Amino acid sequence: MIELVDLTKKFKDAYAVKNLNMFIEKGEIVGLLGPNGAGKSTAISMLSSLLDPTGGDVRYDNKSIIKSPSAFRKVVGMVPQEIALYEDLTAEENLRFFGRIYQLRGKELNRKIDEVLEQIGLTDRRKEVVKKYSGGMKRRLNIGVALLHDPEVIIMDEPTVGIDPQSRNYILETVKRFNEERKMTVLYTSHYMEEVEFLCDRIYIMDKGNLIASGTKEEIKRILSSENTISIKAERFSTDFIESIKNHPSVNRITVGEKEILIIVPRAVNMFSEVIRIAEQFHIELSSVDNKAPTLEDVFLHLTGRALRD
Repeated sequence: MIELVDLTKKFKDAYAVKNLNMFIEKGEIVGLLGPNGAGKSTAISMLSSLLDPTGGDVRYDNKSIIKSPSAFRKVVGMVPQEIALYEDLTAEENLRFFGRIYQLRGKELNRKIDEVLEQIGLTDRRKEVVKKYSGGMKRRLNIGVALLHDPEVIIMDEPTVGIDPQSRNYILETVKRFNEERKMTVLYTSHYMEEVEFLCDRIYIMDKGNLIASGTKEEIKRILSSENTISIKAERFSTDFIESIKNHPSVNRITVGEKEILIIVPRAVNMFSEVIRIAEQFHIELSSVDNKAPTLEDVFLHLTGRALRD
């Protein structure tokens, strides 16, 4: 349905996106992941025809979006990372304004406004000005604007940033429902790996403008099939203990939390005895040392050397 072919964007002497190749099938939810500065927003801007590429192409139903964007713009909905609403207008007035931009008029526009307000759970707040809304309500209305014209494709750029868990869950369930009921195609970026786990059929991972991995969730996790993730838990860790684990020649990656350390090591290495030996050396009382099934977060850290939120 959508294909990115060697898509490239260069700003002066630096590549924001370099030779990006992706495809999105009709009815899929596809995740696009990467740490800050990976090139995700630039890629989305080119895909949505808001930014001209330096090279390559974006194709929709085998027709170039770059050369002729108007057909694609009629069938795509965009949920930007930043709230794009008029805060001095009510929810209904915002939807009416954007509906007219989509060339909706009269009874059809009124019907769509009612339908979208019901879908995003804001019917009883339709007459309230947006500046009185919570962050979660604004996010939901932002999504509502993108749904007004019944898009075939919706692009969601971190749609749950800075909102409460209840609103976040509502948005995730809404996206899932639209995909299942309407076969709506979704490209979804997020800084929350659990959202991607819940929503996405396939995943692309970018770093420094390059595509570094792609596949289903299980295929991505199998990248670590030759390695083990080990969870080390204790009430406290000393700096010396952490440094000793970090500098151990068998440790490929380490993530340090307040009461848990995760390390990635080759599967052939017996790291359990080494962890216990180092703990005894620095008088650390461990509560557990366990093998952990690899997660998307583990793979992401392995590939980029950074957590998703970095």
